[in-house]
Amino acid sequence: MSLLEVRDLRVTYGAGAAAVPAVRGVDLSLAAGQKLGVAGESGCGKSTLALALLRLLPASARLSGEILLDGEDVLTMKWGRLRAVRWAGASIVFQGAMHSLNAVRRIGDQVAEPLLVHGRATPAEARRRAGELLEHVGLPAARAAAHPHELSGGQRQRVMIAMALACDPKLIVADEPTTALDVMIQAQILRLIEGLVTEQSISLLMISHDLAVLADTCDRLAVMYAGRVVEEGPARQVFEAAAHPYGRALSSAFPRIGDPASRRAPRGLPGDPPDPADLPGGCAFHPRCPVVVESCAERDQLLREAGPGHRAACVHVGSVS
Repeated sequence: MSLLEVRDLRVTYGAGAAAVPAVRGVDLSLAAGQKLGVAGESGCGKSTLALALLRLLPASARLSGEILLDGEDVLTMKWGRLRAVRWAGASIVFQGAMHSLNAVRRIGDQVAEPLLVHGRATPAEARRRAGELLEHVGLPAARAAAHPHELSGGQRQRVMIAMALACDPKLIVADEPTTALDVMIQAQILRLIEGLVTEQSISLLMISHDLAVLADTCDRLAVMYAGRVVEEGPARQVFEAAAHPYGRALSSAFPRIGDPASRRAPRGLPGDPPDPADLPGGCAFHPRCPVVVESCAERDQLLREAGPGHRAACVHVGSVS
């Protein structure tokens, strides 16, 4: 059984005529110890998906479908059970650590809090464990006495990772964990996350707009567009030979080291993702698609086989029924 199984997940903000679909029928599977990357431009539903996994969305969001974590449906859990699962069964590394950490509390207290909430340690043990966790992510234990504003962006992100690891979860959801960090610090944080999840056999769901980063870090990749998964498969295969034109556009947007042609002519994609409140008919990508055909505007495309373990929602993939 998969550790995480997402079935026909739908998230809508608002109700009635003002309802806005942010996630539209997403299916994902993540095995124990596996690393899954979710890519796409801003506005494609990635962060909404991440927050939905632990029911962290605002009250205005309406969810349907199934989110099976170790066989239990997160969407039907009672509050007490959900509280027990957060941090202990699955934890999240939010984007923007400065806004996620409490500005008036010391770092060590915040890292220790999940241990105290879940009854994993006494106050003294939690303080000691907080120092160990900080050292585990490359920070001196003495930094436990610091406040968030006294740390750099990369150090704050390391604190968020330490908090996520505190209760030994089976799954970590990393929502753009390197946003706003410079390239060198970004590489350090990514290697840290990759090393920790491998060392502790933790499953990882990492979200980013950078397909190259995900291909280098994850085992499998899912590409989202307009609230749906439009391609899913082995990470390196999706990055180097995407079957969906949107996946190819994301891959082409990043120059490849050692490839002069790529460095001098990275290709962009005209236009922007559609407004979720006003989606085009048929395939939502067709207004921007370089290989669009007439039927694309009339009929939405479902995921179909593009190779072993590789699926894409495009009329040009496989046979059309």
